[in-house]
Amino acid sequence: MDSIINALAQELNLNATYTANVVQLLDEGNTIPFIARYRKELHGCMDDTALRTLYDRLTYLRNLATRRAEIKKAIKGQDKLTPALSAKLSRADTLAKLEDLYRPYRPKRRTRATMAKERGLEPLAEAILAQLPGTNPETLAAEFVNPEKEVGTPKAALSGASDIIAETISDDADTRNLLRKLVSQHGTLSAQAASEEDSVYRTYYEFSRPFSRVQGHQVLAINRGEKDGFLKVSVELEPEPALAILQKKWVHSNTPCSALVQAAGEDAYHRLIFPALCREVRSQLTDNACEGAIQTFAANLKPLLMQPPVKGHVTLGLDPGFVNGCKAAVIDGTGKVLDTAVLYPSSGKRRRQEALDTLKELVDKHHIEHAAIGNGTGGREAEQLVMDLIQNTGVSLSYMVVSEAGASVYSVSKLASDELGEYDINLRSAVSIARRLQDPLAELVKIDPKSIGVGQYQHDMPASRLDAALVGVVEDCVNTVGVDANTASPALLTRVAGLNATTAKNIVTYREEHGAFSSRKELLNVPKLGPKAFQQCAGFLRIPESDLILDNTGVHPESYDAIVHLLRRCGYTLQDLVEGSITALPLKLRTLNLEQVGTESGIGRATLQDIVVELLKPGRDPRDELPPPMLRTDVLDMKDLKPGMELMGTVRNVVDFGAFVDIGVHHDGLVHISQISDRYIKHPREVLSVGDVVRVVVTDVDVTKKRISLSMKDVGKVPVHTPA
Repeated sequence: MDSIINALAQELNLNATYTANVVQLLDEGNTIPFIARYRKELHGCMDDTALRTLYDRLTYLRNLATRRAEIKKAIKGQDKLTPALSAKLSRADTLAKLEDLYRPYRPKRRTRATMAKERGLEPLAEAILAQLPGTNPETLAAEFVNPEKEVGTPKAALSGASDIIAETISDDADTRNLLRKLVSQHGTLSAQAASEEDSVYRTYYEFSRPFSRVQGHQVLAINRGEKDGFLKVSVELEPEPALAILQKKWVHSNTPCSALVQAAGEDAYHRLIFPALCREVRSQLTDNACEGAIQTFAANLKPLLMQPPVKGHVTLGLDPGFVNGCKAAVIDGTGKVLDTAVLYPSSGKRRRQEALDTLKELVDKHHIEHAAIGNGTGGREAEQLVMDLIQNTGVSLSYMVVSEAGASVYSVSKLASDELGEYDINLRSAVSIARRLQDPLAELVKIDPKSIGVGQYQHDMPASRLDAALVGVVEDCVNTVGVDANTASPALLTRVAGLNATTAKNIVTYREEHGAFSSRKELLNVPKLGPKAFQQCAGFLRIPESDLILDNTGVHPESYDAIVHLLRRCGYTLQDLVEGSITALPLKLRTLNLEQVGTESGIGRATLQDIVVELLKPGRDPRDELPPPMLRTDVLDMKDLKPGMELMGTVRNVVDFGAFVDIGVHHDGLVHISQISDRYIKHPREVLSVGDVVRVVVTDVDVTKKRISLSMKDVGKVPVHTPA
């Protein structure tokens, strides 16, 4: 274990003591959100992302150690584990290196080499490989002629021995490592059209890029194009440098035996090594591309979930559609459904007027303030309908186009059936869209993160790795914001540290049977929510109805006594906290010795600082401190766009090659990475996040292909077009 901790600390540039503490906390069953928030002194204030990276590497190194032990045991069982080989296995720091060392000892299927060994030709191969001066291979081979073993001539014996030598060279770990580096450093990924048929992969019909320069999104696109049958993909490398490496390592003299060894080395390279390395390097490129795409997805998901909510307003949700109409749902400030309707704005003038009249009635009846419009098919028409309502009737209404990704998945789920069972499936998606504006986090946690649609090639990702990364992001967001235990849905509660589907459901069942929770301690009465689960979840659950104000903060119950002590040292009581009369607390803390206070109260400086923040703003929502989302009151058509026009927009997705921005025309425009900043950036995430409100300049519009090119450079040189 010490070796793993040291390796982790060195690799991640972490303090060894902190690393050991985190490993111990994880092994004790603590969740990452709990460790990040309530054990800061033990890990030096690492954030959730750093802790998850440590956890991933810990898992990898432990799996590596397990595999190393398995390999040593297998080789030892063959009586071939030498001290030198054991030392090499111990030093192998990747699974690839470990498997290279194990290759010569791994049970093989029947190959040309194994069949040659069965015919007794291994001693001949060893003699040729020795390349002793004066040795004649034909003379050696004559001694191995044995018709009974299907070795009828010296030539047949030499052929079989060459197969053994080729496999020996191919199985050598050092040789494969040298050639692997050569392929990685100098190889090229190439793609050509598999036919003359046009496709979305046309960009890659004549593609060639060194491995060191190929981008992750290009790898994923090429892989998909190959899978769909539009591309032929190959790995290219000049063979001469590789053959020179083999000759230097394996050819020791200039003898007839050396010529055979050289020929066997060339055979090994072309038949065995290079094809295997091509598969390896493509697999590695794909793994790296997938990891990058997963990181992009996770990086996009977090700001999407953490978008500021538009709380406390009656909201209209519109799920656009043509055949089945545009579904409308009105919800109150808490998300409760007040009314529903189905509109047909695209079915002639009469029905469009009926749709307008219905919307006007809904707005007047329920005093609707905001509208959330899904961005799916028919969204442009729904947006125009809302715009006509605003312009023609003078209603005070603002709107926002929201992503409806996953809404249909939610509407047919068991969760939606439990929550909205009395409503038609089509109307449920309109409710979800409205709630996404009202509280994005609470609504989006009900949907499989892969269905939210803020990534690239997410359906090509390793499912388990993608799920783990995205679930981690959701958990971090939920626990950062906190959850009202008396109103949260089971889906939201499931994402709280320490809870699972069973305990989340039990919390909801308990409050339905016994009424709202009156304190955090009451959570211990929930079936199957034991002390360990309570320790993990309590700090993230809020009880606004509690008589103890601390129950509505991010302060963990284990620190309550310490808070009373801290307040007393500053001349305050909990009642002062309730009355909001502790604004001078930070100033009074400066006069205290925090180290001494921490020693007296049993909490560290970092935790103490978090507590002070919570005390100053009990029940705060960190999302409220972010810039609000951009609500519109006008609409543009794509044909209205002209190059040079400057607009305000909202970033909807960030990918490797740029960012897609909603500028209010129902088709997101692309800001290519080269147009994001005047300085060089490796990835758009260095500048942009999902949900950012940005100024952009239109550089090109292709109405036929529905493509809009935008730039963030040179903004501010023309008047910006802002919503009316």
